[in-house]
Amino acid sequence: MPSIPPHSGMSERTDPDRPLVPDRPLDPDRTFEPERLSGPDRLLGPDGGLPQARPPWTHRDGLRITRVRAVVTAPEGTPLVVVRVDTSDDGLYGLGCATFTQRYAAVAAAVDNVGPLAVGRHPADIEDITRLVHYSSYWRNGPVLNNALSGLDQALWDIAGKRAGLPVHELLGGRCRAAVEVYSHAAGPTIGETLDRAEQLIEAGYRNVRLQTGQPGLGAYGAPGTGGGYPRSPHPDGWDPERYLRSTPALFAAARGRLGDGVNLMHDVHSRLTPKQAVVLARALEPYGLSFLEDVVAPEFYDHLPAVRAASPVPVAVGEQLGSVPDAVRLVRDGGVDLLRLHTSSVGGLTPTRKLVALCELLGVRTAFHSPGDISPVGVAANLAVDISSPAFGFQESHDYNEATHEVFPGTPVVADGHLRPSEEPGWGIALDEKAAGRFPPVKFLHERWSAQVRRPDGALEAP
Repeated sequence: MPSIPPHSGMSERTDPDRPLVPDRPLDPDRTFEPERLSGPDRLLGPDGGLPQARPPWTHRDGLRITRVRAVVTAPEGTPLVVVRVDTSDDGLYGLGCATFTQRYAAVAAAVDNVGPLAVGRHPADIEDITRLVHYSSYWRNGPVLNNALSGLDQALWDIAGKRAGLPVHELLGGRCRAAVEVYSHAAGPTIGETLDRAEQLIEAGYRNVRLQTGQPGLGAYGAPGTGGGYPRSPHPDGWDPERYLRSTPALFAAARGRLGDGVNLMHDVHSRLTPKQAVVLARALEPYGLSFLEDVVAPEFYDHLPAVRAASPVPVAVGEQLGSVPDAVRLVRDGGVDLLRLHTSSVGGLTPTRKLVALCELLGVRTAFHSPGDISPVGVAANLAVDISSPAFGFQESHDYNEATHEVFPGTPVVADGHLRPSEEPGWGIALDEKAAGRFPPVKFLHERWSAQVRRPDGALEAP
């Protein structure tokens, strides 16, 4: 790498061609003394580049973080963001999930922005490093910053496991169960086709199945809708919540008649009801013994969840759209959920998640972690580490990744007989083939279009 001339103006600091993290090996004995510089140069290192973080204390060895960067890939078409943290020990690196599909470019930019705060630090200082990054933006929280932080945090845990020669779940206290029983999704345009898929899953060993069936309108969630369902309406392809409220109980009546009582059933509302409608649906589904009803209201109505949960005879699972730890704490503390459906990568990583799960255990709330195809296999591994080691575990969503994803992420967890098992390899037990990842670039705005197309028959936007 060519030497960087001494800083001579603000334009150099904003040069888009300047690497955000130096490619040169880091000298563990070299630190940046910020008091030696003044004026605009106070943010730059002695050679005009970005400063290396000065460790606030000494360590027994010279191991240091040398580089933090984001890798974006889409082997299934869904953008996945993974953070790689390299160290001064050649070959010792960690991976973390930072996937926020709809804003993947913003997350990758945030990783580049906060990564230098960790360069020069010892990777063992996970709590201090992640708190430093969290506080560094001043205006903090939100899914972009917290996904970036999560990727860094999980990568540091991966390094911790590799340094110890242990899988991460053993660093969390070891197993509470032999394996993690998961649930999968059965969906179809009709009730009959949905139940056909459910029977296939049961045959494959699943005892937990989420059911979704399409209806007139293209906004049906988790199952294909039918266009032109409301020809006399301003928006004939719209989605009608009133019709949904009437038709969904019929799905579960048919399911119990055909599948029996030996399978646990779930359903995802996907945030599209008012608090009162959520109670109406929950009471209509009471005879069919659902294990939970998911995301019954939009995040804007979460303050109503304690009342909704109190009135619902069906357990309520909420949380995949949370963007911060304080929001999750309020749901658990104030009685808003039976199952915390956390998106681990959206709240800051494993470090805060394990604290939230401890709170769940103390207050009698269980977990049902979010884990569809828009979470990387590294994020799945983080979920499994918590699931296998926590008494608060309730359910775990699963996804069968395609062959391309297994090529990009060797070690991707695989469901067997309705269960997932964490790797026994050190760290997460997952690698990243960056050459393979480069063959699957993301498509811009693909998922933004999906989110914005949900409308009612009168043309009004609906919460996705």
